[in-house]
Amino acid sequence: MPHSVSPEASPVEDSILPDAPADPLVEDASSDNGSDESAEVATNGSSHPQKSNVTLKPEDLFMTDDEDDEEFPMSSAPSGEGKVDGSSPPAVSIPLAPSAKYTDPEVMLAFYQRLFPFRPLFQWLNHSIKPSNDFAHREFAFTLANEAYLRYLSFPSSDLLRKDVLRLNPARFEIGPVYSTNPRDRKTLRKASTFKPIAKELVFDIDLTDYDEIRTCCDKANICHKCWNFVTMAVKVVDAALREDFGFEHIMWVYSGRRGAHAWISDKKAREMDDNKRRALAGYLEVIKGGSQSGKKVNVKRPLHPHLVRSLDILKEHFQKDILEDQDPWATPEKTERLLQLLPDKGLNDALRKKWDSAPGRSSSSKWADIDSLAKAGVSRTLDSKALLEAKKDIILEYTYPRLDVEVSKKLIHLLKSPFVIHPKTGRVCVPIDTKKLERFDPLGVPTVTELLGEIDEWDALKGKEEEVEGEVKKLQDYEKTSLKPYVEYFKSYVADLLRDERGVKREREEGDAMEF
Repeated sequence: MPHSVSPEASPVEDSILPDAPADPLVEDASSDNGSDESAEVATNGSSHPQKSNVTLKPEDLFMTDDEDDEEFPMSSAPSGEGKVDGSSPPAVSIPLAPSAKYTDPEVMLAFYQRLFPFRPLFQWLNHSIKPSNDFAHREFAFTLANEAYLRYLSFPSSDLLRKDVLRLNPARFEIGPVYSTNPRDRKTLRKASTFKPIAKELVFDIDLTDYDEIRTCCDKANICHKCWNFVTMAVKVVDAALREDFGFEHIMWVYSGRRGAHAWISDKKAREMDDNKRRALAGYLEVIKGGSQSGKKVNVKRPLHPHLVRSLDILKEHFQKDILEDQDPWATPEKTERLLQLLPDKGLNDALRKKWDSAPGRSSSSKWADIDSLAKAGVSRTLDSKALLEAKKDIILEYTYPRLDVEVSKKLIHLLKSPFVIHPKTGRVCVPIDTKKLERFDPLGVPTVTELLGEIDEWDALKGKEEEVEGEVKKLQDYEKTSLKPYVEYFKSYVADLLRDERGVKREREEGDAMEF
């Protein structure tokens, strides 16, 4: 592991940058919307997307060329004679059946049209409000309602991304790397080797199924508040390491919509890391090794690396409550034997086994306390107190340290689900997590797409489509009427900070070039 480095803290501002100006739409949409025949398709059935039963005019779906800076459409009707008020044609009131499900095409279409933050997403991936190859050469992949999978899609602007999302109405879409050339042109290149990934956010994936051997409350795709604490612990440890040991500043954690979280690191030096550096960084954070049938999973050198010392300081406050009490990991004889295998002294183990066999209902908290009490009672003449202390630290790490899917982090070409898409199994939005409020984040309280659309209708029915702010009447954007609002505003603030730093880096580079003669 490399030595830890403490970067200087930088102040964070909360101002929101203006939206990117709209690029004019080209006349031949088929050649620029990324949906031409150059896109690779993998499907189990028809290659045609499932169509909605809702009849919409093209002008009701797609953004216009002369739009202003609004990121989201209003739910108000068009004003004037044939003119549209807002950044795009107004969100058509799509009638939803009382039993509408979040997987229904009309529900997804309404969400994309009225609530998805296309402009902030563009600015985040483009690193500027002006279109650049950081976005235009970025790969997107769509999963359609019929399970067709379209890869190597690319879009010059947020408007064209939105246009194709509304046209194809994907169940979700994923984000890939920035390539050396437009992904749609890869088959026209004379040399295939010239088409290669050159940049992508560094990403990490935490999935609760990787904790199934130690969580007792749930398993597989099921989660509850108790086992979500594993994700909270993992976010704390990984976030601290990325900031304090590597100096990264622009780290966004996103709820996966069901049973995990993803980290996106957008610092320029992170985006430009090659596969070898990504593999090394992933290895730095990997401590738990071995499958469910393997023996000791934590084998670390002594003295402990500063990263592990800091991690233990973070995790020990969770161990008593979140592990010993909530999970009760050694409640069964089989699990108890697992604990004994991790202790270094046979004499101590025999004494503990005898005590616990005589009290089969003994809690994990009591068993953990028994280790020290029997050790101090001198039940073993061969006991090495230093080895016991080290073993206990390793046990804490095994039951609390992040279990990362490191393969996700190792390669530039890996695609990851976009923030703010809908998880198809739960209907929940993949919202960003404010790490300043990490302990209060409730995965089961994240809104579903049908709840959000219902909130818009309820707001309009009770309060109308306008709101008075400081004496002025303001037309509200649809997301502002829903429980999605704090997540969108957090995302916009995060993007604003990133763009501010990107401008500073660019300015420093230009000034440095100007000094060269």
